[in-house]
Amino acid sequence: MNNSFSPAPASHIGWIDSLRVLACFLVVLAHCCDPFVGNAAQSMSDFTTGAFWGSLVRPCVPLFAMISGALLLPVRMEMGTFYKRRLKRVAIPLVVWSLALPLMFYAYFAFVTHGVHTANPNIVPDAYTWEATARKLYTFLFNFNYDTTPLWYIYMLVGLYLFMPVISSWLNQASRRDVKIFLGIWIFSMAVPALQMLAPLIGYEGNFGNMGLWGVCDWNPYGMFYNFAGFLGYMVLGWYLTLFPLDWSRGKTLAVTASMLIAGYALTLGGFFAVKSYFPDQGALLEIPWYFSGINVFLMTFAVFVLMQQFPLRAGAFVRRLAAWSFGIYLCHFVFVQVSYDACHGLPLPAWAQIPLMACVAFALSALLVGGLGTLKRYLPVLKNAGV
Repeated sequence: MNNSFSPAPASHIGWIDSLRVLACFLVVLAHCCDPFVGNAAQSMSDFTTGAFWGSLVRPCVPLFAMISGALLLPVRMEMGTFYKRRLKRVAIPLVVWSLALPLMFYAYFAFVTHGVHTANPNIVPDAYTWEATARKLYTFLFNFNYDTTPLWYIYMLVGLYLFMPVISSWLNQASRRDVKIFLGIWIFSMAVPALQMLAPLIGYEGNFGNMGLWGVCDWNPYGMFYNFAGFLGYMVLGWYLTLFPLDWSRGKTLAVTASMLIAGYALTLGGFFAVKSYFPDQGALLEIPWYFSGINVFLMTFAVFVLMQQFPLRAGAFVRRLAAWSFGIYLCHFVFVQVSYDACHGLPLPAWAQIPLMACVAFALSALLVGGLGTLKRYLPVLKNAGV
């Protein structure tokens, strides 16, 4: 078995290869929206366009989690063996790219642009001195930084890998009804962020100033549904839908998934603009409608997964190659998002066209780098475990 980013096995599952490539491109497209969303102070048109595209691509990371569940659950090997195999596949790339990305950003600004010359509102020039870059080369031990933004998922994936043998013991003996109950509670837990925002509107004043719900307070971040929330549910759902595909007719599948996509997108986009309108000075709240573990994003993710499963696209050699490169593309693409932004932002194109153009450029450059590094693996053994 392979995780969602690793090269596919010899016997390819065509629709999963296609889904992996789609999810990877959506991640790149999502990051291409960030400079536009961050430009609200200068251009409301850029902000609006970034919000429209950014709300559309939210299923990207949850799809990767579902693919991992479909391919890896339940774990059938000894815990230590599983940890050794899985963590090696992600921990080493995490370290390698936590070092490589800051150096690539530094080199780009120092030698290509001759200093930080970019309209990207997320870029702070002082962050690209050599002193600041050197500090990033060891502080990744605590968390990701701006240059390594996409690697947040790898930290989280390591945590999922640590827990997968535990939940696999339950999956091996759970009934189908048991799994449905688990998924039902998990789906409800995804409504908690929205409920937390709505509660003050009907009089909730928090607990000693903390606005958390159901047991969350300053001395306890683990609320009632903490153990059901997050990406673990997506992994179990991916396993469940692969083991028990929906037996709906094609018409019903299209009708239900289209309704879920429309509803999920409307809630995501509408929620994003509502937060911007009602909480204009609290930018962090904008992330809540975009939470990957929000009920609105779940609706879109479920729909895309089922559509790709029930109406599989033909995965030829090119798609299989891209699927094999998807982990490497994910790891390195963020610096090329910056390159593509600087290259495309000055073009006489509206923002709605610049964003997908940037995504195509960044995806292509990332694929070229990964493909090139792949050919060097036989000469540079260190690359064999670097995710390329």
